[in-house]
Amino acid sequence: MASLRLRDRDAIITDEELIFRVYGYFHPPEACVCDVEYAPSTLFRSPDPRALRVKGSKVYYKFYGDEGLRFVREKYPRYTVFYEPLQERLVGVPKSYIGKTRRPNKRFKQLIGKPPKDLLLKALHKVFKTITDRSGLSAGDFGVFGSLLHGFHHPKFSDLDFTIYGKKKLGRLSEALGELYLEGGPLQNEFDSKDAIKGKPWRFLNYSPKEYLWHQRRKMIYALFADEESGRVIKTEFEPVKDWDEIYNEYSPDTRIMKGGWVKALARITEDNDTPFLPSIYQIEIMKLLEGPRVGDIQRVISYLEEFRMQAKRDEEVYVEGNLEQVITSEGTFYQITLTYGPRYYEQALKVLNP
Repeated sequence: MASLRLRDRDAIITDEELIFRVYGYFHPPEACVCDVEYAPSTLFRSPDPRALRVKGSKVYYKFYGDEGLRFVREKYPRYTVFYEPLQERLVGVPKSYIGKTRRPNKRFKQLIGKPPKDLLLKALHKVFKTITDRSGLSAGDFGVFGSLLHGFHHPKFSDLDFTIYGKKKLGRLSEALGELYLEGGPLQNEFDSKDAIKGKPWRFLNYSPKEYLWHQRRKMIYALFADEESGRVIKTEFEPVKDWDEIYNEYSPDTRIMKGGWVKALARITEDNDTPFLPSIYQIEIMKLLEGPRVGDIQRVISYLEEFRMQAKRDEEVYVEGNLEQVITSEGTFYQITLTYGPRYYEQALKVLNP
């Protein structure tokens, strides 16, 4: 397995049938940093009614929140990897423990290459045709993740979860979606209405629901598909994933990332090439440090949170609040502001000033 190439959203299945999602692109040489997504009912059961997944005679449960992290640490610590830069263990799968893999692009080609068998797969075909007729994209530019990837989608309740490969293709997709949204057809922007967050508890302290809707609306990767045949509106998402020639593994065992406190700052985005992907990386120029340690050379914001993906564009001015980190490499030292999971999760923010 040493030569196996995997990227964000690819799936790893272990011998116990635990299903992991490869997370991002920064990995040790002989392991993949992952999220654990699903477990068979023989290993884990969830009281959350959203968690149940059925595939033939097999039953799986989806992990929510920190359930997966706690499950792995308590039951399967072998599915953690020591991440040298942070000097801590993260959820991950050593390559020697990989039973099999599932690739979103290969699964999509299978689904789109044969007549659809149920209402959700029919909707998948319709959305794909609508997008490709407008954009000129092809089947090789897309994948599927989530329940469609693993074959336990529910025809009447599951969403349509696509991957789109490469920044240039993402641009063509977003342009096509923007045109389709304006035409008022069956594909609409999910965040055109406040209904997108209706009934959901809002916990962010420095990022309002109004600001969230504005930022999400312009990302052009979130849609609602009004499907006449099934009689329902299907939530549809296009998850950006890097093409192979865009991937650079920043991992180095010699790098050290040191915690440096909490900062609030005003900044200008100087580069946005890696903002659609996870982790999202924004090169910045600090305009004003509002609070936190006075350090020089804060070069970037790096976000591991989907809420702050594609959040700002080059030359836009932003407010950012999060963890200050010192990155020490063999070539020098710089600082970054990191948005990630942790005890101050809901204090974090990255938003355009005066949208």
